[in-house]
Amino acid sequence: MTSIALFGAGGKMGTRLARNLIGSRFDIRPVEVSDAGRARLLADLGLTCLPVEEALDGAEVVVLAVPDTAIGKVASGIIDKLAPGTMVVVLDAAAPFAGHLPERADITYFVTHPCHPPIFNDETEMAAKKDHFGGIAAKQHIVSALMQGPEEHYALGEEVAKTIWAPVMRSHRVTVEQMAILEPGLSETVCASLLVVMSQALDECVKRGVPEQAARDFLLGHMNVLGAVIFKEVDGVFSDACNKAIEFGIPALMRDDWKNVFEPQEIAESIRRIT
Repeated sequence: MTSIALFGAGGKMGTRLARNLIGSRFDIRPVEVSDAGRARLLADLGLTCLPVEEALDGAEVVVLAVPDTAIGKVASGIIDKLAPGTMVVVLDAAAPFAGHLPERADITYFVTHPCHPPIFNDETEMAAKKDHFGGIAAKQHIVSALMQGPEEHYALGEEVAKTIWAPVMRSHRVTVEQMAILEPGLSETVCASLLVVMSQALDECVKRGVPEQAARDFLLGHMNVLGAVIFKEVDGVFSDACNKAIEFGIPALMRDDWKNVFEPQEIAESIRRIT
């Protein structure tokens, strides 16, 4: 079995990963600094946490399931304890992109992140329908990057990624830079921001007298059908009235230069704020 030292195993993300690693071909070695996290792992999953040195002894893979702001500190604290050829897996591109991983040429850095279950899916079981984050019951796609290390290490990194994010459909290989464009660029700066605006628009409708449940049902239903057409889930077209509303709506809502959020310096600044 390939041994995995899982740092932050008792946290929200770490617990998800630990649950998926149990019963896999990987030997999980949990590491958790908080008493509450250690107690939760033991109570919920029957896992006993190990001291750092014991967890790292012979571990072929180290997974850092810790916040972006702690990645640099945790990685720097263990870097000298890792055997040559060890793979360090990071779950987000922010810290690696920002240069927070310590330099060491003889270890592998692998970065992976879930796409989360897609809005348009074929899930029928209620557990999967309610698994909006993924990694429990709903199928999802993932992205991964071999930041440094021998090419043959990609297969191991992808296997780890498919295990911790299971059940997985498509597994996409990207670069760390491309992953940073996807998040925070596409998913957070653009998508999350526009979804917040949509929620605020719903509130404005309610403020202007529309019953709240009616406004919510109307918006979420239209998100479904409009999204299906826009993202080509169905073969459909908008009405002339809808196209005219879009023509005038985009300039009313968006700055002309909004795509600058994808420029390298803007991505770097966004990640600097995060980390």
